Amino acid sequence: MTHPDAAAGPLDPDTDDSAVTGAFVAHRAHLRFALLQVRNPGDPTREDELVAFCDKLGVRRGQVRILDALSERLGPESTEGVDALLVGGSGQYSVLDDDPRIRAFVDYLAAVSDSGLPVFASCFGYQGLVLGLGGEVIAAEDRAEVGTYDLWLTPEGGADPLFSALGPQFLAQLGHKDQAVRLPAGLVNLASSERTPNQALRMEGRPVYGTQFHPEMSWRENRGRFLRYMKEYGKLFGDEAAQRQLDSHRPSEAANALLGRFVDQVVLGRVEGGAL
Repeated sequence: MTHPDAAAGPLDPDTDDSAVTGAFVAHRAHLRFALLQVRNPGDPTREDELVAFCDKLGVRRGQVRILDALSERLGPESTEGVDALLVGGSGQYSVLDDDPRIRAFVDYLAAVSDSGLPVFASCFGYQGLVLGLGGEVIAAEDRAEVGTYDLWLTPEGGADPLFSALGPQFLAQLGHKDQAVRLPAGLVNLASSERTPNQALRMEGRPVYGTQFHPEMSWRENRGRFLRYMKEYGKLFGDEAAQRQLDSHRPSEAANALLGRFVDQVVLGRVEGGAL
């Protein structure tokens, strides 16, 4: 029987990066996701992030519900009834903050990563996973990456069924000034950049992936977010360098296709009882 939302259609008419983005994918219509966010009330990026994830997942907004790490108590009940957990970025917080809500967020990621639930963590979420599982994250403003960057797969990434399709070298959208400098045992590094050796991870024996880069963001979305924080980036990089960064955004079709493969190869594999 056809799901009532099974017709293909655009989620964001302004997205033009790739044929795999901007379209609802019918065979994913029955799936449900939770998106864990660490963003202040009134931050417009909360909504932008939700739209971006839905777009790259190829699902309707009604299939994704928000978990607010700043106001909700996180526990096993947080992901009841969902097929996968998504973890987004953070505009004004660091995983290194001495804030009980951030510590609870990091502890929760460590716990849920061992639950068997598929998890995909982006940027801040990636750092939270690394820290929660015993790795090391440091403040590294001098190695900040904001914009579009070249990344390279590690040998492990080239052998990974999810990441191998990216090719040896690919473009990705980034926006971070903290850096994971050591992955704990059990996490495999899948990609690197010139400034950041650890750019992506897979958890051994679990359906858990994470990226320092943003596969959910197109170059237009990343550029729009850069413009929103242009004043802050001017202070970080200097006004001229910030303008060069703004002008350097480029399409990242291969990276934007990653979340769709995560759904088809990992989430659907678990839901339908297939091997991961």
